Amino acid sequence: MVYAVEVLDLGKRFREILALDGLTFRVEEDKIFGLIGPNGAGKTTALRIISTLILPTAGSASVFGHNVVSEASEVRKLISYLPEEAGAYKSMSGYEYLQFMGKFNSTDKRDLKVMVEDAAAISGLGERLRDRVKTYSKGMKRRLLVARALMNKPKLAVLDEPTSGLDVLHSYHVRGIIKKHVEKHGVTVLLSSHNMLEVDYLCDRVALINRGKIVAEGAPAELKSRYKALNLEEVFAEVAGLA
Repeated sequence: MVYAVEVLDLGKRFREILALDGLTFRVEEDKIFGLIGPNGAGKTTALRIISTLILPTAGSASVFGHNVVSEASEVRKLISYLPEEAGAYKSMSGYEYLQFMGKFNSTDKRDLKVMVEDAAAISGLGERLRDRVKTYSKGMKRRLLVARALMNKPKLAVLDEPTSGLDVLHSYHVRGIIKKHVEKHGVTVLLSSHNMLEVDYLCDRVALINRGKIVAEGAPAELKSRYKALNLEEVFAEVAGLA
């Protein structure tokens, strides 16, 4: 079986810091998989390796059967990556930004038009897309960026903390965007979050990561049942020895 993502004994060291310590997990196609844990647990490092941005120190990772190191160019054709601290060009309008980014995926005018229209619908920003990005709230910018990440219907969308810093309403909208897009287009999503209540709603399967290691993995309902917990926060506290 070819997995959307397959990570085997992945390690990453930054000089004296061991950021990842033997990470192993697999993501099935058309599913939402969450890497969850506190800040500094290694989530972003894992996503950046899978997205071909940094090299692992040990182990391997592949995307739809393509090794992220030796076949990086093939992997990049299949993925879209949204960093936690991503930004958009402030002097452009929302529409101009989507058109500019869309040209990296298609030079065909009709394809580009459809792509931008899809992104506009995904964002839910309506007429505000005609305004410059510098006038947007943080929540509006994040909705624009999530739309950019999904507009070309990648086989794999890698989203690092997609609702980071957003209020309740914007977080709710972004979660809805992701869930609807997966259901409609069959996109596979690998996301990170420290919000365990959020991933309980979003994810088909999660891996709880602490200090560079996976401490538990399974469907949210399965994990809560296994550890007799009311939510994933309680599961994490138990498996991380915090309870």
